[in-house]
Amino acid sequence: MHLIIDGFGGDHAMMWDTDRLRSFLDEYPAALGMTRITEPEVLEYHGPKPTDNGISGFVIIAESHISVHTFPERDYVNIDVFSCKSFDHEQALADARSLFDLQSVKTWLLDRGLEWLDADQGTRETQRQRSLLETAASGSPVA
Repeated sequence: MHLIIDGFGGDHAMMWDTDRLRSFLDEYPAALGMTRITEPEVLEYHGPKPTDNGISGFVIIAESHISVHTFPERDYVNIDVFSCKSFDHEQALADARSLFDLQSVKTWLLDRGLEWLDADQGTRETQRQRSLLETAASGSPVA
C-alpha cells in the first residue's frame, strides 16, 4: 500500500520544524502498526532558489518507508507512506494534515502486491504473467 499526499496551505513554522518532523517519524510507524528499523533522518535544505528551501525527512520501516519533503515558500509538502502491509490510510491522511495544518490535499492510494498471500504465490503469479506475455509475443493462442 502506498499513500501519496500532496499538501497545500500549511503552517510555515511547522514546515520548518525539524524537531517536530523527527519526532513524528520516530513515533509514527508504531502508530500505524509498523516497525521502525532506522533512526529518522531529517535535513534542512537551502538551495539557490528560495522556493526550493525546506526540510526533508525519512525513516526506514520493516515494511518499507515514510518520507516527507516540505517547501514552505511554495506552501507545499509531499508525503509518502509506503508499506507492504495495509494500514488505515484515512487516519494517515488525517495525521499528515494535522502535522502541518494543511488546508487542502491531493492524494493517491496504490496497492502494491497486497493481493498475494505469500512470496510463493507472488512468484507463481509473476511467472504466469511472463508466460502469458511470451505466448502472446510468439503469436500462439493463449490458453
